[in-house]
Amino acid sequence: MHLDSPNDSWAIRFAQFVQRFGTLKLSILFVVLSLVFTLGGSYVIRVSMGSQVQPDDFISAVILTMLSAPWVLYFFSELIKQLENSRTNLKEVVSQLESLREEDVFLNRELQSNIRQLNHEIEQRKQAQEEREALFKDLEKEIQDKSEQEAQARRLSTLLRSIIDASPDLIYYRNEEGRFAGCNRIAELMTGKTEQELLGLTPKDVYEEDLARQIVASDHEVLETNASITEELWLRFADGRRRYFEMKRVPFFDKEGNRLGLLSFGRDMTERKQAENAAAKASTDKTRFIATISHELRTPLNGIVGLSRMLRDTELSDEQFNWVSTIYASAITLGNIFNDIIDLDKLDRDKLELSLKTISLKDFTEELSSIIRLLAADKQLELKTTINEPLPRLVEIDGTRLRQILWNILFNAVKFTQKGHVSLSVSSTKPDGDKAYVTFIIEDTGVGIPESEIDKIFAMYYQVDHPDHQSATGTGIGLAICKQMVDLMKGEIHVSSKVGKGTRFEIVLPVQISNSPMKVAQLEVTGLNILLVEDIELNVMVAKALLEKLGQKVDVAMTGQEAIDKVRANQYDLILLDIQLPDMTGFDVASTIIEEDLVMQTPIVALTANVIKKARRIS
Repeated sequence: MHLDSPNDSWAIRFAQFVQRFGTLKLSILFVVLSLVFTLGGSYVIRVSMGSQVQPDDFISAVILTMLSAPWVLYFFSELIKQLENSRTNLKEVVSQLESLREEDVFLNRELQSNIRQLNHEIEQRKQAQEEREALFKDLEKEIQDKSEQEAQARRLSTLLRSIIDASPDLIYYRNEEGRFAGCNRIAELMTGKTEQELLGLTPKDVYEEDLARQIVASDHEVLETNASITEELWLRFADGRRRYFEMKRVPFFDKEGNRLGLLSFGRDMTERKQAENAAAKASTDKTRFIATISHELRTPLNGIVGLSRMLRDTELSDEQFNWVSTIYASAITLGNIFNDIIDLDKLDRDKLELSLKTISLKDFTEELSSIIRLLAADKQLELKTTINEPLPRLVEIDGTRLRQILWNILFNAVKFTQKGHVSLSVSSTKPDGDKAYVTFIIEDTGVGIPESEIDKIFAMYYQVDHPDHQSATGTGIGLAICKQMVDLMKGEIHVSSKVGKGTRFEIVLPVQISNSPMKVAQLEVTGLNILLVEDIELNVMVAKALLEKLGQKVDVAMTGQEAIDKVRANQYDLILLDIQLPDMTGFDVASTIIEEDLVMQTPIVALTANVIKKARRIS
């Protein structure tokens, strides 16, 4: 509290007055005032009491005042002095207290600031502690995860090693220097050395010289190109076994992309190799068997076709003519079945190819219809053939394959039709440049195909299982071959049918229009001197009889050498060769004849064993 407050102002002012006026002066003034007061007071009292004022009354009052006033004045002066000193001291103390208070305020502010700073630091330390604890927890978790990962890696490594060792494949790896750095159990069995014994060895230390040289060359190629390679090798095991392995070598790298060496994986393909060899041999044997049986069966079949064809042109009764016609048509049917079997074998070996030739669609259709008409007549069926003009006169197409397609479908139509008719119609789109689309439509009034079976009829060996189809049987390969041949020709085949009403096949084929005239013309001249080269007597008899009937003179050679000898000794207008002879092919015979410059002006025609219908001369 401040000393100059309103409650203490008079005392402070009085003390200050005493200090300024001086004690001596104040004392004199006080004595004087006291004397005046005493004298005045005595006088007033005497007067008020009605007494007479006497000089003695003033003297006693003066003496008492003079005796008491100095002591009172001294007492009050000292008291005032002490009070002033106390006030001064108190003021100094208050000033010091004020200074101390201000210092205390400053210190308090500084303390509060320090406290706030300390609290901030404590908070930061607490946060840092929490972060450290979180970091410690993360480190602990990371250490735990790493430990688990290491344990998992060890388990996986053990598992991988177990799998590698249990694998039937040959596995090993070598470093950049070509030395073994690890392998599996099969490699140990193959080399007769443990993995530890193999470490640091080269292929030359392990394999035979030739095999080691081949492996080193393959390794060098992998390291040069940084690309994997695959090769097949015969490897000899330590126990003497030889096994056929498919080896794959690949380079391997670390995380930084540095190449560490190469890995080799080998799969034992011995059984597969043996199976492939067996399959190849079986395929070869099957092809040889089919070719042999086809050749052997076609020989008598050609006799049946040729002789029945010739017999039809002789004087026969109607009944005999029908019998011979049936024999002729049946023989051609059997020949087409042979064609299906041969083509099936070629399809299995992906050997079926198209041979484009120039044909007349009109003549082709009429020729095919004439044979199918014989089959239809045996069942009292009518064959309707329709050629829709305009039709390209000549087109480039594989006539043999086209005949086979149409024959199979027409033959099925006749086979599954009990009454009514079978129809064949041919039409063409308007030519677009030198291309056009020819459509063959075959319809019948037969038993039909159930709707659920239509999508399956082109499957190999599939036959419709329906009571109405039990009257006719087949091989189940005809339509399957037709579909594949149509696909090979880049065409389309569609079928629709209703049970009890009939079936409709539509074949659409793209064809190349030919503007050049056909180079094959009907042989109209007679008296030609012809050499027939054929090793089968039945074929010789049929061909010789046919040619002689056409007015030609025929000389026969049964072997290739005999043919060459006869060509050297005689001049022939035409040479007919079978494509296969016992001692050499017909083409070899032709090449020999031409190379020896024996008959440069003589046309040479190579005949297949079943194409002896009409002799044609190459213009």
